[in-house]
Amino acid sequence: MLEEYRKLTDDEIKMGFVASCIEYVAEKLGVTYKEVFDRMKSIELIDKYIYPSFEALHTESRENLTENLVSTMQFWERK
Repeated sequence: MLEEYRKLTDDEIKMGFVASCIEYVAEKLGVTYKEVFDRMKSIELIDKYIYPSFEALHTESRENLTENLVSTMQFWERK
């Protein structure tokens, strides 16, 4: 018997992408996922950049996406 797969909602797909972004940045910076999440949350990077820009960001390579997010996070933190 074939298993029936649950279709993910758009929000679930976007949140999975956000989680991946946090993991990529944490790996690049050599810090914990929680530290990156806290830093992104404090500058609203997730709500004001990653989540609303999903359509454009998810088409980038992992390397370009990670570099983009690291530089954007660091720039926003300096503001």
